[in-house]
Amino acid sequence: MEQMRLNQFLARCGVCSRRDADRLIARGEVLVNGAKGVCGQKVGGTDRVTVSGRRVEPADRTVVLAFYKPVGVVCTERDPHAKQVISDLVRYPIRLTYAGRLDRDSEGLLLLTNDGGLIQAMMYGGNRHEKEYWVRVDREITPDFVKKMSKGVFLKELNLTTRRCQVEQTGRDTFRVILTQGINRQIRRMCEACGYRVKELKRVRVMHIRLEGLQPGEYRELPKEDVERLYRECGIDPSDPLAGKRKQQDGAGKDGTNQISGGNAEPGVQGLLCGRPGDHEQPGVRRPV
Repeated sequence: MEQMRLNQFLARCGVCSRRDADRLIARGEVLVNGAKGVCGQKVGGTDRVTVSGRRVEPADRTVVLAFYKPVGVVCTERDPHAKQVISDLVRYPIRLTYAGRLDRDSEGLLLLTNDGGLIQAMMYGGNRHEKEYWVRVDREITPDFVKKMSKGVFLKELNLTTRRCQVEQTGRDTFRVILTQGINRQIRRMCEACGYRVKELKRVRVMHIRLEGLQPGEYRELPKEDVERLYRECGIDPSDPLAGKRKQQDGAGKDGTNQISGGNAEPGVQGLLCGRPGDHEQPGVRRPV
């Protein structure tokens, strides 16, 4: 295993997020080879790391889940005001993170994985990975609306113009859009700038992974070939599990579009989904718990 910062190591082991790991280290609850760990310290495969007396080790394989986030579910780790969060629906024995987010009123595909490096590579705006959405708005769509959305929309509140994108009208008040960037609430902002309001929004594809076959609240583990393809398309060597090494390490997020969620993203790797032992079944579609 390559050398990495202690907080990153703890996150990879499924102990907690990097931020929470820094707190554990500061409190002296993390030992490295019997000595108190230090924030920023590097550890490798030969080091023995314990948290509150329990040895921790990273997972030995990459797991990627395709999850159908229902409307009303909040993408967050902890929210005392949320009626339901993702961890209420996804029970998995390995710590999983997700990139970006879909807001409470949106639904559709989220990819969850235990490899933060893979998530960061998928979020990197320079890769221009495609995200596809189905959208319903509050009134009839016109050719002018399709043209404006496709060419890119100036968002006054952010003082930027969105990238060109593919827009196809699919009904009187519905359209399909493919984005290659991830501005917070991008589709909703774009529609509002064109005089429309989004009534329904569903993400149906991220790169080559599709939502098809899943119902709200269900998830499936991606087969090895799909995971390896994600690695390749992100510039990561698929033969090096959990490596998290991507070609575009420098300048990530310089264009402000480093999120996976083109419609409703927030910066950075998001979430902590810790399953309970015995919750996980064999690969396949899993119903809400």
